[in-house]
Amino acid sequence: MKRRDRSATPRYGVARVLSKRGLCSRSEAERRVREGRVSVDGKLVLDPEFALALDAAGIEMDGVSVPMAGHRYLMLNKPRGLVTTTHDEKGRDTVYRCFENANLGWIAPVGRLDKASEGLLLFTSDPAWSALVASPETGPSKTYHVQVDALPDDALISSLQAGVEDAGQWLQVASARILRQGQRNGWLEIVLDEGRNRQIRRLLSAFGIDVLRLVRVAIGPLALGELAKGQWRELTDGEVSALAPRG
Repeated sequence: MKRRDRSATPRYGVARVLSKRGLCSRSEAERRVREGRVSVDGKLVLDPEFALALDAAGIEMDGVSVPMAGHRYLMLNKPRGLVTTTHDEKGRDTVYRCFENANLGWIAPVGRLDKASEGLLLFTSDPAWSALVASPETGPSKTYHVQVDALPDDALISSLQAGVEDAGQWLQVASARILRQGQRNGWLEIVLDEGRNRQIRRLLSAFGIDVLRLVRVAIGPLALGELAKGQWRELTDGEVSALAPRG
């Protein structure tokens, strides 16, 4: 039997190489290859699985050289009213409106915030890092400030921490505390260590309470800080490592 050379440079399908370089998603890269828009060393490539080294030179798309690119890691202060998706079938504005004319290449959201929610949302071109951050097992906790249409009390805090079943799922918070109260409503700080769909809204609704505003203010040690609504910035190397330590 021929032994596999473990020192050989790993090779990937050209579509995966394009995706890993942050040019577009893998499915989009596959489509572009099949459309005859990609060449390698001047020769047209129509097979998305055409094998290449990740750092291969001579790749062109639409006649333009495809450079090597490191992964990008961004944080956005998501405004209310935008949906967290690349394309919306209903024609609604998406979070990508905040990146118009930025020439960032392909980036994808890490998790999501629903249309009515706002605050800290991460984006990256690094699928492995995204999976670590989004995973309930390896990902950091998430902190929210939530305005509710009631005056919260200690009994509510205890109930949120004890949890409740909703639609066959057990929902509870890692921690909760009262931030402040007005005459008719109040604000809670809620920390989640898991990410079920609309978890906070569903949990509060189970106790007859509606959410007026929901703002994600931190993911693990990364705080939203003074980043303005609709603005974004690159994460530092230290922030990237802190959110998803590797090795």
